[in-house]
Amino acid sequence: MKNGAIWVCTDEPDYSELPDKRHSWATSVYRDVKELLPHDAPTALGKHVTLTSYVDANLYHNMVTGCSVTGVLHLINKTPFEWFSKRQATVETATYGSEFVAARIAVEQIMDICTTLRYLGVLVTGKTILFGDNQSVITSSTEPQLPINKRHNALSYHCVCESIAAGVVDFQKILGAKDVADVLSKHWGFAWPVLKPHLFWQGDTSNCEVKTLKTPKQADGECYGMPPCNMSHRHDSPNMDVASVNQNYAHGVKEARTEILSALFRGHVDSQ
Repeated sequence: MKNGAIWVCTDEPDYSELPDKRHSWATSVYRDVKELLPHDAPTALGKHVTLTSYVDANLYHNMVTGCSVTGVLHLINKTPFEWFSKRQATVETATYGSEFVAARIAVEQIMDICTTLRYLGVLVTGKTILFGDNQSVITSSTEPQLPINKRHNALSYHCVCESIAAGVVDFQKILGAKDVADVLSKHWGFAWPVLKPHLFWQGDTSNCEVKTLKTPKQADGECYGMPPCNMSHRHDSPNMDVASVNQNYAHGVKEARTEILSALFRGHVDSQ
């Protein structure tokens, strides 16, 4: 590929146009919550950095166990430096629950990243901007007067609310079609058209032609663009078990990884 390249951008993102949602937590249980800063961290040197994270969950990703998948992408300024894609331990029956579990995982990772950077002498300023595509989860965690009605989601709810009240995280809404965490949570057939321009194109990727996979009837946060399939177990082979499914998944990941490396190699050769 002639224009193949992977870019690292250190510019600070501009979030001046994001809505400033200020709510009073004085009457809630989080009225006295503050961010815990390490007391023995070295003096910060150099320029400050802005942290950004994207979070998403794919409900019923695993057709055998029914578990969802969490996808989290972390950026320092405009450079992605850490990503997380893992099956959730619990089976959720609604997107609301799986998205709240994913948000809790993202918040825990954000707090760990902030602490690590401070111990490395990096100046972290402001809140970490966390983008998600589920409006119900964002509203529940940012509005102090809205209680949680599902008890099994209570711990994830309190974890996210506490970080928002302490000023660690700013949870913002983003359209599902623009949530780059979909690359880490959705199936490969959906993620590849979104990921390909950013991996293998030199220059501004905002004008790249990407196939639109979203239909007007589907809401943000849903797994759209996937062909319909039969989710029942009636057509499974008799020997189909979790081990065989994991083996097939690993084989698919290996093939996808080989495709990426081949494209990178072709781009490197063409650029010589």
